[in-house]
Amino acid sequence: MAKCNGRCTLVVICGLQLVAALERQIFDFLGYQWAPILANFIHIMAVIMAIFGTMQYRSHHLIMYAVWLVLWVSWNSFIICFYLEVGHLSQDRHFLMTFNTSLHRSWWMENGPGCLVTPVLNSNLAPDDHHVITVSGCLLDYQYIEVLSSALQVFLSLFGFVYACYVSKVFLDDEDSFDFIGGFDSYGYQPPQKTSHLQLQPLYTSG
Repeated sequence: MAKCNGRCTLVVICGLQLVAALERQIFDFLGYQWAPILANFIHIMAVIMAIFGTMQYRSHHLIMYAVWLVLWVSWNSFIICFYLEVGHLSQDRHFLMTFNTSLHRSWWMENGPGCLVTPVLNSNLAPDDHHVITVSGCLLDYQYIEVLSSALQVFLSLFGFVYACYVSKVFLDDEDSFDFIGGFDSYGYQPPQKTSHLQLQPLYTSG
C-alpha cells in the first residue's frame, strides 16, 4: 500500500504540473514569449516521461525527471527575479523572454484583471510596427501574476522532486531484491537434472 501511495501521489503531482504548464504555455504563446515557450515544452515532455516511468516502474525515467526539476526550479527562480527586477535586471532594457526579437511583454500586461488599456496616438516612442499604450486600473499587475505563476511551478516541483526520489528508490530496491532472489544465472546456478525412475535389470540368456 505504501508503494501505491507514493506512486499515486507522484502521478497526481505530475498531473497538476502538466495542467499548470499547459495553462502557462497558452498565455506565453499569446504574449509571444519565446524563451518560456521553449522551456515549457521541455517541461511538459519531462512530466509526461515521469508519468510513464511511474506507471511502468522505470526508475531511470524518474531520475531524469528529478534532474530536470532542478533546472526547472532554477529557470522559474530567474523569471521571478526578472519580473521583480532584482539586481541589474530590467524589463525596459532586457527583452530576454522574446530572445530580443521583439518588444512584446507578458500577455497579462494588457489583459490582466481589471486592466484598462488606452492607446497613445501620435507617439514617436514606438517603432513603426508597434504602438504605445497606457495600462491602468489593474487589480494585480502583470509582474506579480508572472511571479505567482513561477512560484506555483517551484512549489509543485519541490514536491515532485521529493516524491520522484522516493519512488525511484523504491523501484531500485525492488530491482535489487528481484536480482537477489531470482537472478540465478549470474551465480552459475544449474537447475537439478531430472532422474529416471527406470531401474536396470540383469539380462539372462539361455545357453
